[in-house]
Amino acid sequence: STQCCVTMSPTSLTAITSSDEEDDSDSSTKPIRSEKKKNPASLFQTGGDPPKEKKSKKKVPPKGADSEEETPETVPKNSNKKGKAKKSKKKEERPPSPVIEVDNLEEFVLQPAPQGVTIKCRVTRDKRGMDRGLYPTYYLHLDNDKKVFLLAGRKRKKSKTSNYLISIDPTDLSRGGENFIGKLRSNLMGTRFTVFDNGANPDRANADWSNVRQELSAVVYETNVLGFKGPRKMTVIIPGMNADCERVPIRPRNDNDGLLMRWQNRNMDNVIELHNKAPVWNDETQSYVLNFHGRVTHASVKNFQIVHSSDPDYIVMQFGRVADDAFTMDYNYPLCAVQAFAIALSSFDGKLACE
Repeated sequence: STQCCVTMSPTSLTAITSSDEEDDSDSSTKPIRSEKKKNPASLFQTGGDPPKEKKSKKKVPPKGADSEEETPETVPKNSNKKGKAKKSKKKEERPPSPVIEVDNLEEFVLQPAPQGVTIKCRVTRDKRGMDRGLYPTYYLHLDNDKKVFLLAGRKRKKSKTSNYLISIDPTDLSRGGENFIGKLRSNLMGTRFTVFDNGANPDRANADWSNVRQELSAVVYETNVLGFKGPRKMTVIIPGMNADCERVPIRPRNDNDGLLMRWQNRNMDNVIELHNKAPVWNDETQSYVLNFHGRVTHASVKNFQIVHSSDPDYIVMQFGRVADDAFTMDYNYPLCAVQAFAIALSSFDGKLACE
């Protein structure tokens, strides 16, 4: 299986892969999760009151994905999709992705991935044009035959902190436009990020608070006093899921009530903490290695996998380089496309700069 390694020299941190042995094991027939564990969905359930605001939340299950967990035997049937090795180079050999229906783009990108289905995507970075070198535009597409467009993201100019707008229109990346779907905002240091949907600022709350923006995720990068020695460490904080497998809405009333402060104060009600999977040191290659099952082929410190500490075999999300300006991004339940894309965007940020 393809291994991605992070090697270290005294001055730099790079990642390498041995893509020539891309497919020595037939991972397309093996689920990534080797032993039978309990349903991964239970890792993310925090109770949480079923949202009262059902009316504002249009939820249309993807076609063919409405009965994921009624019968336990559907889980093994689907789970081998996680392990499919997709070759990025030889297109014709690539096994087809599960059919993903995107009938309503705005709903799809905010809806958790169906259980048992890995949503495989591709992120491309466009640096062409006057200021794109400093402010590239990032595009997210489904990594399937149709290459369906999902999201675009771009860093805002004139913003004191890194602030990325996320849109469901590749040409309209304005804050006021109707295509604005979310944003990613960093702290001054550029080490902590918060992801919001497109709701209103708490200052403009209506009486029952239902129009206020939700926090969808937060990302914390661990800084290393000696510079980057070894792989990056990431903590990802997301809202938990309720008994109906819907995200528990977290609508902070002020900055002290958000995901980051709850996590910092260990107030973890309805909050789930995830981490990047620690790469393993390989003596033979003198490098850190992670197995991306053929989905990542290039050197980059940005390559990462996000897991829950109770089940490190269940990959909640993985991201990695396949060309200079192209990356694969795969996500599973309970993440939605906006959460995963924003987490990926945070890894590009300049303050962490390790290309």
